[in-house]
Amino acid sequence: MEAFSKNQLERYPLYLKYFKELKAAGDDSVSSPKIAAKLGYSEEQVRKDLQAISTEPGLPKKGRNLQNLIDDLETFLGYKDVTSAVIVGVGHLGAALMNFPAFKEMGLEILCGFDNDPLKQGKLPNGKEVFPIEKLPNLLNRLNAHIVIIAVPSNAAQEVANLAIDSGAKALWNFAPIHLETPSNIVIENVNLASSLAVLSHRLNQQIAEEEK
Repeated sequence: MEAFSKNQLERYPLYLKYFKELKAAGDDSVSSPKIAAKLGYSEEQVRKDLQAISTEPGLPKKGRNLQNLIDDLETFLGYKDVTSAVIVGVGHLGAALMNFPAFKEMGLEILCGFDNDPLKQGKLPNGKEVFPIEKLPNLLNRLNAHIVIIAVPSNAAQEVANLAIDSGAKALWNFAPIHLETPSNIVIENVNLASSLAVLSHRLNQQIAEEEK
């Protein structure tokens, strides 16, 4: 199986979004130079990325068929196979994630939530339910959900991760700003908002400094 870098995997959803925009605008094909110019990548990078997941080659001067690219990307990213998940921590961030409609388009369905606050437990307006955290071990297997989304404060994240793994979780999507210790067979993706903000702020400061020269 071909190995894909983290940066490469992060580019594919951006390609997909752009291709869908072109398709909606009435285009049938797209070339690597056009993609590179729009998204700010090199032409060589675009060609390598698309060759790695495309089932059909591009045509000279014409480029690649947009619908084929969209189908290939959605298959590669798993958007056509709905994956079930649950979320632990239904505060402001957790509630927003539970109500984010685009997840379904990406092949992710958040079935329910878990929280230790009785005020957050019960049926939500969107029809999903929030259960006490102690019900996670019993419900995770019954729901056949392999992904646990962690949206709790950092001081509770490791304990939640341990409980999720002991309950049968195969993957953790961690929104808590802390490094989690997990076994090697557990897939984990950390969403570090602080790091992302730091990169944004640094780039902004650089741009301001250039403009002031």
